[in-house]
Order: sequence, then C-alpha cells, then structure tokens
Amino acid sequence: MKKTSLILAVLAIALAFTSCGGNDRAHQLKVLNWADYINEDVKAEFENWYYEQTGEKVEIIYETFDINETALTKIEVGKEDYDLFCPSEYIIERMLKKNLLLPIQKELVADSIWYFDNVAPYVVDKFQQMAPSADVNVADYTVGYMWGTTGFIYNPQYVDAADLNSWAAILDPKFENRILMKDAFRDVYSVIVLYAFRDQIAAGEVTRDELVRDITPERVAAVKEVLLGAKSQISGWEVDFGKEEMTKGKAWLNLSWSGDAQFAIEEAAEVDVELAYIVPQEGSNVWFDGWVIPAYAKNVKAATYFIDFMCRADNALLNMDEIGYVSVIGGPNAAADILAEMNDPEEWEETVDASYFFGEEPIEVDGEMLDPHALHLNPVFYADKAIIDRCALMHDAGESQEILLEMWNEVKVAR
Repeated sequence: MKKTSLILAVLAIALAFTSCGGNDRAHQLKVLNWADYINEDVKAEFENWYYEQTGEKVEIIYETFDINETALTKIEVGKEDYDLFCPSEYIIERMLKKNLLLPIQKELVADSIWYFDNVAPYVVDKFQQMAPSADVNVADYTVGYMWGTTGFIYNPQYVDAADLNSWAAILDPKFENRILMKDAFRDVYSVIVLYAFRDQIAAGEVTRDELVRDITPERVAAVKEVLLGAKSQISGWEVDFGKEEMTKGKAWLNLSWSGDAQFAIEEAAEVDVELAYIVPQEGSNVWFDGWVIPAYAKNVKAATYFIDFMCRADNALLNMDEIGYVSVIGGPNAAADILAEMNDPEEWEETVDASYFFGEEPIEVDGEMLDPHALHLNPVFYADKAIIDRCALMHDAGESQEILLEMWNEVKVAR
C-alpha cells in the first residue's frame, strides 16, 4: 500500500469512529448536575426512551459538581459545551442576566408525551420571581427539578428540639465543637440574616424577602458578627460529609438542606441512630434547583427531551426515593400520582398543609378525596404552609457577591 493511501485509510477510519461516537455531539447529551442527584436507572432509561420517541440514538455524558459558583465558572469560560445544567435559583437568575441561557424549545417535544406542565404552579410562580426584568418569562428558560428548605439536622439524643426554635442555637456554648455548617455561603447568609434582623421583621420594618434579596454592607456585617460568635461551636464546614458525621454522633447539629436531612435520617436509621430536621421560627430560605440549557449547547433537542422526561411523575418519584430530595412535580395532572405514593397516614400520623404546592381543591387518589390542607406527608419533604410562609427566595447577589464571599472566607479562617 502506498503511503498516501495508508494516510487516507487511517483518516477514513478515524472519521468513521468519530461519526459512531467519540466527539459526535449530535448523538451525545452532555449533562452537568449535582453529585448524587439522580436515580441512575432513570438516567440510563432516558437513552432507550429517547430512541423510542425519536428514532435517534443518544449517549449521556454525565458530569457532577458540588458548589454552584464553581460549576458556573466552567459555564462562563465556555470551555465545556454542556447541553444541560442544573444550578440553584440565584445562579439561574445570574445566567439570565448575562444571556447565558437558551430558551427551552418545548415544541421540539411531541405533544403526545408532554410532561412540562407537571411542575407545580407554586414552583413556576417562585421561578418567575427570578426574572431580571418584567418582560422575561422565566418558564421559557428553565424548568424546576428539586426544591426544599434550609434548617437544622439534629440528633435528639443530644439536642432538644426546643433548643432549635431559633438560629441562635449556633451561639449556644453547650454545642461547642458539635455543629457542622454547610459550606454554602449564600444559603447560610440567607438564613442568618433573618436571625440578625429578627426584631426589625417583627416590627414590620423589613420583610424576609427584602433581607434576603437586598444585600447591604450593614447586613453582611451583622451576619459576620453572628457567625464569628458561633466559631467555637462550629466543628467544620461541609459539602457532603455532614450526613456521615451526624450518623456517627461526632456532630449534634448540622445547618443543612432538607434533602440532605432526609438522606441522613434514612442512612442513620439503618444503624439505629435517630436524626430529625427542624426549621427555626425566624424563617429560612426556600431554594430551588432547575434545568437550564446553556447558550452554547450542541444538542438542544435531546436536552429538551431530557427535561421533559424528568417531569414524568414516575421518574420524579424514583428520583425522590433515591436521592432524598423532593421533586417540583405536583401540578394538576401529576398531583394524584405523586400523592398516591407520598400520602401515607400510617407513616405520617400528623398532617401538613401543602395546599400551597398541590392547590386548594380536593384531589382524588384511589377513589378517596384528599384535602391538600391536611395531607399525611413527610414534613421534611413538604414543609407546612406555616413554615413556607416564613421562607424567602434567594437571588443573584450581583455586585455584592464579592463582599459576601470575602465575609465568608474571613469567618472560616478566623480563630
């Protein structure tokens, strides 16, 4: 064989390999999601489902992250052409402001398998609050995935729930070196600022939403003072190891997300350790993670189908069961399916008012009419309306991002 023929043959083989996989982005779906944030069976099934619906093959290229800001940096520099990203609400707001998102072309998905409308109206309304301007319809750019609150995971063997009615618990010397803090400065700031300005809230001088949304030097300084006062009680700043530390009894309290709380409660129960979760009276943040399509995505069609697939009630239930977080799925077309699995009078004797999420009207489930104001649901998953009414939504910090991060770093290194 001549040398030129050999070169051509090698190039042909390389091109053939590329067209069958490798860098063939037309048949790849690149996803960036939180670690441990999906049921692996659901993820694997999508490839088969997509082929059934479109006649096209797709391979999921899946990567994970553990800090919102770190993941966003990868998006902003544009070195990775992700088709899907699952950040938190304030990151979505920032991406909207910076024109880093493509609109979700729902018309790409066949009407016969339309699941987008399964998202609870409550979630859609909350997402709209992230609009950078009045003429932006946030639902055109993102679809919710999971949601929850921030509170305390605690061990009742060492901690009385009555001691946790206030975020002031982190200042209590009896918890010296027994508190873990979630290493997420936006989440921690957003709850501690409610404690720092609790008197002003009670006097009607400021709302929780204003405190969380409008970041000022005065408010950052007040939060810093509280956190510095808690340094002797804080044993560590964790992203994911808190659940294990709580189960082992090395920590008694963990300021954390409700989903991590549920996961920790279940893991601890397997070794006969009791853990619980509570949201202090001053209030909290209600947070949301959602699917977005970055501006430089290469496979928009598969990304859109994937979002729709995640909105199926059966997949939402599988994901919830696996990861311990609660899905945003609960709209009128999906509420009965969700409640058929989640409403359980035998397991949850006390009821919660989840009418904010499932709507005001009774819902028929297996021939029984359920009152959304009195459902037998896991209160870690579905907080009572009285708690939700005391929660605020986090927003993009904008130019205040740097002073928040500076405050956080100073608190962490302080002795």
